[in-house]
Amino acid sequence: MQISSILALPLKTVPLVPLVPIELVAGRLFKLLLSAHGDMFERLGTYKSCRFSFAPTDLPLVFLIEPDLQRLTVVRKGDAFTADAGVEAPLVMLLALLEGRCDADALFFSRDLKVIGDMEAMLAMRNALDDCDIDLPRDLARIGGPAAPIVHRLAEKIRSQSLKETPSWN
Repeated sequence: MQISSILALPLKTVPLVPLVPIELVAGRLFKLLLSAHGDMFERLGTYKSCRFSFAPTDLPLVFLIEPDLQRLTVVRKGDAFTADAGVEAPLVMLLALLEGRCDADALFFSRDLKVIGDMEAMLAMRNALDDCDIDLPRDLARIGGPAAPIVHRLAEKIRSQSLKETPSWN
């Protein structure tokens, strides 16, 4: 799974962009998901107070989620931060996991996905997200206003292009 080269161009500028606009956009998307899936973190139980990190291996960023505070923070890789549990994988894979489009266990055992910290907390997060029926194109279209159909089609196209499997050696 990879982001097609033309779509990846803006991502290559991430090291040059200040974190504030990235955090504003990511925070807006996070709030959108919370409003569309308000019970998203209810199944976390005692792990709701944990801090989770999501680190795309193809970006120099880490997204920190605090479910009990309903807060998302963005930090640069290499900056100090604390998290109780975390996951590292390419961005497309993290987004596919968010939507439940791939098997987290298979990715973990094939070493395409790395889990750090409290494994039980991360399993609780995975179970919580599995029940949410997140569909990013549909959810993004909700903020599209009159352009919602265009936003939905564009997001669908980006997702389908990004989810194409890369050729494998075996």
